[in-house]
Amino acid sequence: MASFDIVSKVDPQTMDNAVNTARKEIMNRYDFRDTKGSLEFDKKNNEVHIVMENEMRVQHTEDVLISKMVKQGLDATALDFSKEHYQSGAMVKKDIKVKAGIDKETSKKIMKLIKDSKTKVSAAIMDEMIRVTGKKIDDLQEVIGLMRSKTEEIGMPLQFINMKS
Repeated sequence: MASFDIVSKVDPQTMDNAVNTARKEIMNRYDFRDTKGSLEFDKKNNEVHIVMENEMRVQHTEDVLISKMVKQGLDATALDFSKEHYQSGAMVKKDIKVKAGIDKETSKKIMKLIKDSKTKVSAAIMDEMIRVTGKKIDDLQEVIGLMRSKTEEIGMPLQFINMKS
């Protein structure tokens, strides 16, 4: 039986590199001159922390971060911007969660997509990943192609690992 796993994870070192290059660009930009803000990546909690003087600078910092993530080969949909920024004294703070693992709701969507495709494979949810097994590797590759075409519908970056035949 051939199988592979569908996961959603971001390499912490690559994410840290993207945050560091974004921080360097922000400190060198003219419109951020004399800023007292900061941009940091917390590996332990898997969060990006932005602290700036106003909302406009927070938004520009997010844009720079996204562009640097794309240059590092990371998918920007891995960031969860659902939390609103909040005031902390004279500064505006925003905590952006980096998505890791496939949540239950998304795994149900993926399972439904696989079942609706009518390919001869079986899928099982295993914690924060989905294992897909089938008799033919061609069927598994068809599922991978389907998942890549539906990434916008799924709403998170997916990686396909542990392909075994």
